[in-house]
Amino acid sequence: MPGKFAGARWALLKNPGTLTKRQGLALLAIKQRGGALWRAYEMKESLRAIFAGDLEIDEVNEMLDHWCKRASRSRLSSFIRLSKTIRTHRDGILASIRLGVSNGRVEGLNTKVRSIIARSYGFHSAKATLALVMLACGPIDLKLPYERASLST
Repeated sequence: MPGKFAGARWALLKNPGTLTKRQGLALLAIKQRGGALWRAYEMKESLRAIFAGDLEIDEVNEMLDHWCKRASRSRLSSFIRLSKTIRTHRDGILASIRLGVSNGRVEGLNTKVRSIIARSYGFHSAKATLALVMLACGPIDLKLPYERASLST
């Protein structure tokens, strides 16, 4: 038998501004019910707001302090662990926000390379896999024969 909030997974994961009507209703039902699930959702959204990129570093610092204190008292083990991790890496987090850097592009590239490697099982050599990775991700600018001919005329 499905739970009371069956189908609410995407409502909990998505940006609240992009929810469908059905997802909005599911989120409203969770809010009305309250409890640990709603507290976890609120904690997730408040942390997302801190990292949205539209705050000054002093505001981020203050809000991060407040969030970590709240998370430590939340009785939600995942958030308690996360608050400890944030406190441990606080200087790096604040530097990343101040400088506006992220490892998102590198993680995206890693995912793409892993996907290519998974597809390349059965290739006769690692050279072929590396060639495919370079073709998809590298700085290779291929010109097809008909493109080269039109450029030279």
